[in-house]
Amino acid sequence: MKNLIFLFLAACTFGCSATNTVTMSVEEPAVVQIPGYIERIGIINRSDTGDEPALMDKIDRVFSVEGVKLDEDGALQSISGLTEELKRTDWFEEIKTVEASQLDNPAFGVFPAPLSWDEIAAISDEHGLEGVFVLEFYDTDSNINYNTERVTLKGPLGIELPALEHHATVNTVIKTGWRIYDNNSRYILDEFVVTESFTTTGKGVNPAEAVSAITGRNELVKQVSNEIGQYYASRIIPYWIRVRRDYYVKGSDKLEQAKRRAQTGNWDGAAELWLDETESSNSKVAGRAYYNMAIIHEINGELDPAIEWARKSYEDYGDKRALNYVRILERRKESMDMLADGQ
Repeated sequence: MKNLIFLFLAACTFGCSATNTVTMSVEEPAVVQIPGYIERIGIINRSDTGDEPALMDKIDRVFSVEGVKLDEDGALQSISGLTEELKRTDWFEEIKTVEASQLDNPAFGVFPAPLSWDEIAAISDEHGLEGVFVLEFYDTDSNINYNTERVTLKGPLGIELPALEHHATVNTVIKTGWRIYDNNSRYILDEFVVTESFTTTGKGVNPAEAVSAITGRNELVKQVSNEIGQYYASRIIPYWIRVRRDYYVKGSDKLEQAKRRAQTGNWDGAAELWLDETESSNSKVAGRAYYNMAIIHEINGELDPAIEWARKSYEDYGDKRALNYVRILERRKESMDMLADGQ
């Protein structure tokens, strides 16, 4: 008897659920909200510290394997990645890469003081901009780790000889700092650091050969730098996520039939039956039907009606699931309003 009860409870756990689940894509606001009045933007590379590197930069170049122009090339790639990604959005009427070599930047891998609003205004007026994106700093930091391994190499006559093989591992860290200036409101919309790293290896019969065997590192710096620019652009781009919603499938014959229609993708047909059941004399069934009508309206992107149906399900019929759903929908509505106010 106990076994039969257990089997019944197990069957209900997996087959007697009152709800099914549907997944849908919903749009979320960007991490950084760009006001709608910003239609023309400029992108500035402020990361160049000048022709004569600062003392710390000189030391860094001595103890790292970065090329003299590596930071410069990498910074340009970050600017390029940001520009390309923003152009794909079609949000801005105009995107300009602005030369501003006169801007002072004494920083070394940290944020310099923000540009003055007089400087931002002068740049904006000259180029007809409302917003300015600035790569405030760019820095690559590298270190080499050596180890050796005893190996056997074939000599000129084919004789195997013991040798010491040198292995070099270069860890490269790219660190960038970005700001977005709103010229109209004189407000810094974002200040953010993006850091990425990668490792390259090489080997040879001596340390110099091991280092020279590390191929493609400079190209990797450029590639990763470009990806950093693309990633930063994603902070101002709304994104889509998948969400799960439960809807009622039990309580009446029509709810059961609507479940089968929904399972075949006939959501409009399911909604017809749900609408019928909102007139049910069974308050529990009616409350579930009202809740399901909220689901179909959200699926169709109609948030205001969805909120009203869910609210009525809770207020008039006491469906507790609907109360939580109302809050979810209201948060989504706030997010949509943010999207409408921004880009």
